[in-house]
Amino acid sequence: MIDLDRLMQHTIPEHILNRSLLVLRTKLKPIRILLEQRRLPETGWEDDLIQFFLTLLSWMDTDKDREGARIGEREARVSSRLVSELASGFCHGVGRSGSLHAAQPKAGGASLAYFFANRIALDTLRRCGVPNYQSASVLPVATGMAIGLSAAVAREETGRRGVVYPRVDHHSPLKGMKLFGMKVKTVESTVFGDAVRVPVEKIAEALDGETAAVVSTTTFFPPRESDDVKAIAKLAADEKIFHIINNAYGVQSRQIMSQIKGAMDAGRVDAVVQSTDKNFLTPVGGSIVASASSEFAERVARIYAGRASAAPIVQFLAAVLSIGFNGYEALRDAQEENRRLLQVKLKETAERHNERLLNVVNPIAVALTLRNYNAKKVGFNLYSSRVTGPRVLEETDFGVCCERYHSPYITMNASIGATEADILQATATLEKTLEKAET
Repeated sequence: MIDLDRLMQHTIPEHILNRSLLVLRTKLKPIRILLEQRRLPETGWEDDLIQFFLTLLSWMDTDKDREGARIGEREARVSSRLVSELASGFCHGVGRSGSLHAAQPKAGGASLAYFFANRIALDTLRRCGVPNYQSASVLPVATGMAIGLSAAVAREETGRRGVVYPRVDHHSPLKGMKLFGMKVKTVESTVFGDAVRVPVEKIAEALDGETAAVVSTTTFFPPRESDDVKAIAKLAADEKIFHIINNAYGVQSRQIMSQIKGAMDAGRVDAVVQSTDKNFLTPVGGSIVASASSEFAERVARIYAGRASAAPIVQFLAAVLSIGFNGYEALRDAQEENRRLLQVKLKETAERHNERLLNVVNPIAVALTLRNYNAKKVGFNLYSSRVTGPRVLEETDFGVCCERYHSPYITMNASIGATEADILQATATLEKTLEKAET
């Protein structure tokens, strides 16, 4: 690093120089601490510091060497400065053909950014409630593909392709697993009152000699409840099969992270997959695979084909640095408060319109019956009224996670990053929509 103290001697008056250097050291202190501790900072960084840190790393990639001769087929050549800025300067990407984690000779800076992203991801997930984790990898793919990559590890280890999948009506995990050659056996659910669950006994019955893994789910929309990941972990340990948890947006929930820790303590959990955008407020396109095995993340990285875009990795790194751990805990607090507010407001709406809340355990979402309304019309009117995100389903729609549910319903989420104003506006608009439907 440049020795600024020495190089700036005999320029401006010494007392002014010393004061100015003190300001600079203070500004750069968080970077020094990050390099030393390799943990998520307690307090989030300002945007200009994040930009400086990323620029500093990107300057280390060989495409920034103005005296170099670049004659390879991949030399981070881009059409304009705008394109480079959209990639935060990391135009070489990350990884090599042998492993996504391998340091790239032309991209030392990007390799460092990836190193810190993975270390911070591991530290963050541990501090968010699962200290059992020993490895974590930020992947430049969404959760469905990350689940597929994790299942491929199970296939390579066991020589089997079968996956037992407690039913969740979501295309992405199924497509991801099938893309990697897995044969998925879906276990049908049962309706218990309002809650849709897949009993562990049914999962056990579905296992056979071709089973490589069970893929369970913690987070989905009501009426589907979280799988009993603790019981499944015990089953996986007894049967010596892999257990992969789809924890798509569960990091934000202390309750869900506690369930995962309990599963790890009680039995076998090989991998837990979570989305970066749903949990850490990044653009869509990234995920994190975490494991109690120190080797699992590296095995996933070796299965990934080719060099990868650095964008989702850098976006995650920038996002968590901007939030900091204290900021993330504050976001989790706000999520819990907004979830309580959402339940109160929807309960009031239900009572006014002869409907009721579904009695389903879900720390993020609340669902309300729509027995007396045209469900599809309610959903359309909400969207037209600038409310995005609600799920409105009828009894046999894909998404109810069972053969037939007992009533139409609407689900609203109070997920991380939503505000109290969002909750109040959405529930007030739903109230108006139902009132108009009655006239």
